[in-house]
Amino acid sequence: MFYIGVDVGGTFTDILIFDVVSNLTEVIKVPSTPSKPEDAIIGALESYRGRSKDVKLISHATTLATNALLTRTSLAKTALITNDGFRDILEIGRQRRAEIYNLYNRRPQPLVKRAYRFGVRGRIGHDGSELERLDKIAVAKIAARLVQEKFESVAVSFLNSYVNPIHELQARRILKKCFRGSISLSSDVNREYREYERASTTVVNAALSPLISDYLERLKTKLDLWEFRCGLYVMNSDGGVNTFRHASQYPISIIESGPAAGVLASCYLARRLGIERAISFDMGGTTAKVGTILSGEPDLSYEFEAAGKTHSGRSIKGSGYPVRYPFIDLAEVSAGGGSIAWVDEGGTIKVGPQSAGADPGPAAYGRGGREPTITDANVISGKINPDYLLGGRMKIFSELAFKAMNERIAGKVKMDTHDVADGVLRIANNSMAKAISIVSVERGRDPRDFSMIAFGGAGPLHACDLAEEMSIKKIIVPEHPGLFSAFGLLTVDISREFSLPIMSTNLNPDERLEELRRKGKRELEEENLSGISFEDFLDLRYKGESYELTLPYERAMDVRKKFEEKHRLFYGYISDDAVELVNVRVRAISKIQKISMKEDKEIRHRAEPDRERTMRVARRAAKVPVYNRDALRPGSFEGGPCVIEEYDSTTVVNSGWSWVVDSLRNVHMVSGE
Repeated sequence: MFYIGVDVGGTFTDILIFDVVSNLTEVIKVPSTPSKPEDAIIGALESYRGRSKDVKLISHATTLATNALLTRTSLAKTALITNDGFRDILEIGRQRRAEIYNLYNRRPQPLVKRAYRFGVRGRIGHDGSELERLDKIAVAKIAARLVQEKFESVAVSFLNSYVNPIHELQARRILKKCFRGSISLSSDVNREYREYERASTTVVNAALSPLISDYLERLKTKLDLWEFRCGLYVMNSDGGVNTFRHASQYPISIIESGPAAGVLASCYLARRLGIERAISFDMGGTTAKVGTILSGEPDLSYEFEAAGKTHSGRSIKGSGYPVRYPFIDLAEVSAGGGSIAWVDEGGTIKVGPQSAGADPGPAAYGRGGREPTITDANVISGKINPDYLLGGRMKIFSELAFKAMNERIAGKVKMDTHDVADGVLRIANNSMAKAISIVSVERGRDPRDFSMIAFGGAGPLHACDLAEEMSIKKIIVPEHPGLFSAFGLLTVDISREFSLPIMSTNLNPDERLEELRRKGKRELEEENLSGISFEDFLDLRYKGESYELTLPYERAMDVRKKFEEKHRLFYGYISDDAVELVNVRVRAISKIQKISMKEDKEIRHRAEPDRERTMRVARRAAKVPVYNRDALRPGSFEGGPCVIEEYDSTTVVNSGWSWVVDSLRNVHMVSGE
């Protein structure tokens, strides 16, 4: 019986296949096919075509939604229907300027053109009463125009529909009479107050829905042809998984799907190893992502800006499209293996944000890439095998890496190519260290109290350098770190979140929470899911404050006391003001069988190197031992500097660090300084 995790990234598609009977895993890493992501998946699973009936589950993470928003390609032709006089809400937004001192700063272009936004008469009051009936004739005329002009999707967002959705429901009934495209109601997508954020979330959902539903349908069709008739799931942004059907209907739930999988794998490993405080460091082909894990749980936020800009890992408010959906809170920088190094007009070396991606990729891949990247710098420094990757399936052309670095950078700045490569790596490390600082120091957490879990194809290459910069003393590199995100897909349950607005100082939420539990149970059972449990949450604030804090809730707990404890932790004070309950939330969870790690007995012994090679150590060339990770048994130990190679990644151990393989085949590195 097989469980399969599939992580589609910008550069590689990672597939991990877990055999429940033998407790063994197989890993497959293939270049992504950006124009048709399903092709890489189907091609990689071809060897399992004859055993498709033994596949119990396929869980999937993808960056398709993120990439579509970033590039504004493949998005649906979308309309917005709202109240008369409010069709400019997407442009008015909030008073947030992405660049405060830039007089020519421009807000992101709305996903719906002004000509495609329609206002209709009708109004619901703040208390849910109907102040003016919906103009149904106007909605019918809009529906006819949508059909005539071949719109693919429509968002419906009326004022105060979070209190009373009656007008949105009426509009949907009218639209469905002739319009066959996707219809997104704000009361379904995000039933919470704040009209701009609700409208923006609904529009993003509508713009993505045809793209995501078409992609998932193509993938399902091809899997069905090979008789992979198993459970098919997609990773949510908040760290749970959900059905293809739900992801197609609510694509906002999977915008941050890819990054979430790696953090969930880190949470699983931290719990297994008994690590209370961990920093997850995921460096892939395009970006590096950093998160924090406390007591086995990641940081969660409930609003983010899709396709927004970042600066040193910080999200820049006002630069993207607000989306209200729970997601794992990460700091992300443009410092992946494919990030391009370049020289600006002042002669300064820069790294990113441009990336060579999967096609053509770094120069060393020999696929036509001419720009030097972080991967090329690692090849030049001797940190990456100069001959091949992926167990020999992917040849490396070190001469092309030298040529690109020399022609594009070294020749311009009049420096030795090796020194330039060292500089590129230091710049990238500095950028990633800032991301670690954001999720630790800037949140009142001392990174010296944390262990780092390093993964991604390039994460273990840079882990020691980053740990030294942030004074982190311990690093864990899991087995197959380049496919660790795919592993994370098989460690979680199906989950779905439901919310209701309350806006009251009555802090007894039990009745409304029970209403949400019934709704959650009904929806999950409609998809033949069972074993359903619930987790409850409250959004609270002092009356008059602008934003809320989210607390887990248990019956009969002292809500005000728990709120004030968290308020003091976040803001440093508490108040005598009334506490307002803004929203109640319920997370419905359906348990599914999950992957496990095989544990072997540790027998302490010194590891035997496979060979030696020249690598840059402290900016000088030196011969270092190279170990084959597949040959390392639990209990193997040694010290740095050295290199540990495996199929999907390379671990560099710096001078002053020792390492040992534990019973789960993780490599633990400890600083002796």
